[in-house]
Amino acid sequence: MYKTKSISSFRLAIIGLMLCGLASCSKQAYLFTSFHEPANEGLRLLYSYDAYHWTDLNKTFLKPEVGTQKVLRDPSIVQGPDGTFHLVWTCSWKGDKGFGYSSSKDLINWTEQKFIPVMDSEQKTVNVWAPEIFYDDEKKEYVIIWASTIPFRFTKGIEEEENNHRMYSITTKDFVSFSKPKLFLDPVFSVIDAVIVKRATKDYVLVLKDNTRPNRNLKVAFAKDALGPYENVSETFSPKLTEGPTVVKVGNDWLIYFDAYGQKIYSAYKTADFKTFKDVTAKVSIPEGHKHGTIIKVKKKVIENLLK
Repeated sequence: MYKTKSISSFRLAIIGLMLCGLASCSKQAYLFTSFHEPANEGLRLLYSYDAYHWTDLNKTFLKPEVGTQKVLRDPSIVQGPDGTFHLVWTCSWKGDKGFGYSSSKDLINWTEQKFIPVMDSEQKTVNVWAPEIFYDDEKKEYVIIWASTIPFRFTKGIEEEENNHRMYSITTKDFVSFSKPKLFLDPVFSVIDAVIVKRATKDYVLVLKDNTRPNRNLKVAFAKDALGPYENVSETFSPKLTEGPTVVKVGNDWLIYFDAYGQKIYSAYKTADFKTFKDVTAKVSIPEGHKHGTIIKVKKKVIENLLK
C-alpha cells in the first residue's frame, strides 16, 4: 500500500508540473516595447508568457518631451543589474544630433527625459536613428548603438548621400557621463537598425539591416566583443523591405522579430545558430499597429503590476 501510494503521488506531481507549464506557471514573462504611428503619443508595451503570442497593454507609458519633433520611435529597453529599466528612442526624423533617454523602476513612473547629444561633434550629421541599448555584463557597462548619416563620408551605394548610414556607439555606466562616440560598423554599405545579441562569453551576433537599394533586408555579423569588430557579414535571411529586428532566446532557439513592411505584416524567424533561419510568422500573433521595439525577459510580477 505504501509503495502504491508513493507512485500515485509521484504521478500526480508530474501531472501537476505539466499542467502548470500549460497554464504559464513560469515566473518569467516577456516585454516588447512599441509605438504607433505617427509616434507622437508615446511608449506602448506588449507582453507575452511564451514570446510567441503578444497582448497590447493598450495605453501609453511615456509621452515624448524631448527632440525637435518630440516623437518616440524605435524604443529600445534594457533592465540593468539593479532592476532599473533604461529606455532610449528616436526623437526626430532629421535635424537632431541625439536621442531621448529615461529610466524607471516599475515602467510606470519615469525619470525626467533627457536628450543625449551624441553627434554634436559632427556638424554635418543628418540624423540619429533607432538607438539600441545593450548591457555588457563582462565590462559592466551599457552600450548604445545607432545609425547616422554624414554625407560624403563613406562609400556610396545607390541611395542618396543623406541616406548613407553607418552605425556609431557610446558606452556609459551611469547615464551621466558617456564615452566619446565612435564608428561602430562600416560594412561598406548603408546600415541601420542593428541589435547586439550575446550568445556566450566572447561570442556576439549583430543583426542588422542592409539599407541599400534595392536590398533593404536583414543580415547578421559576428564578433568576440560587444563593441566589435563585427565581421563575416552574411547574405540576407529575410525578404526585401524588412527592418527593425529584435532578438529573444526561447529554449534553445532564438526568435528574430522584424517589421516586414513590404508585406504589411510583422514577422518572426527562428534560428539555433544564426546560419539557418526558419519563417515562423504563422505561429506568432502581434497586435495591429505595433512598430519597431525591443523584447526583454522580465519577472512575471512586472507584467502583473502593469496589468493592475
